[in-house]
Amino acid sequence: MTGIVDFLSKIFSPEMITVILGAMPVSELRGAIPLALGKFHFTAGKAFSLAVLGNFLPIVPLLLFLDYFSKWCMKFYWGNRFFTWWFNRTRKHSAKIEKYESLGLILFVAIPLPVTGAWSGCAAAYLLGIKFRHAFLSIMLGVLIAGIVVTLTSLGIIKLF
Repeated sequence: MTGIVDFLSKIFSPEMITVILGAMPVSELRGAIPLALGKFHFTAGKAFSLAVLGNFLPIVPLLLFLDYFSKWCMKFYWGNRFFTWWFNRTRKHSAKIEKYESLGLILFVAIPLPVTGAWSGCAAAYLLGIKFRHAFLSIMLGVLIAGIVVTLTSLGIIKLF
């Protein structure tokens, strides 16, 4: 992550780096908010807002085009390996999402753990055939909750573990 941030720092402002990291599948809010607070010394409100904005950006394209993009990528060795791994990992948590529907999707996205976030929430919605409107609203709400949890945790106000 340090290498990515150092590279981006040569091109973009700290604000834009926070948005970019918020949008990336590996970091999402869980990487963007602590970075914005710790390295860039943003206020909690600014760090939260920029990271959440970044995390919102891929939701609509993923919900609309994940089916087409994944099918095309799976024609290639590395694309097939990645999407098979990602979809299998997401399916492990799908029973909880299926059982609780929108609430399950909200909680899946809101829990600040690796491979649970907006990107995996979109994959779960795709795999479970959740309608765009329900998936979009659930994932957005999950992102907001995750942003609050990560911000409060980064500030030391709450402890998760």
